[in-house]
Amino acid sequence: MGMNFRRGQHREDPEINLIPFIDVLLVILIFLMVTTTYSKFTELQITLPTADAEKAPERPNEINVTVDAKGNYTVNNVPVSFQNVAGLAETLKNAARQNGQDGKSPVIIINADQFAMHQMVINVMEASRLAGYDKLTFAAQTSAPK
Repeated sequence: MGMNFRRGQHREDPEINLIPFIDVLLVILIFLMVTTTYSKFTELQITLPTADAEKAPERPNEINVTVDAKGNYTVNNVPVSFQNVAGLAETLKNAARQNGQDGKSPVIIINADQFAMHQMVINVMEASRLAGYDKLTFAAQTSAPK
């Protein structure tokens, strides 16, 4: 009888050992999921404020595009009458020429009013794509209350 009992115990052994293993795997999995999402959020928090004034002296090749709630566009604080996306792309190219850095493609900074139409923001993004400028950033309003 004692022998049979031991054999039964041996048969159950692997099952008992697998459960903590699975638990550990699940903990590691959850840990990885949590840390990756946190790193995404911290990246976001790091990249947003770089649109503020403190970084501007390093990169003079920036084009500030403002989109307001009334439907007006400005490029580098100059009002632009918007006919179509291609026209806006030309305006961006001219602004890049005025920056005087032909070799480097400029960074387009979109300053969008929170009540501005999404279509206007899309127009700016499409125009910068047409102009061949793939560096786009949205200005964070973190410095506004100061």
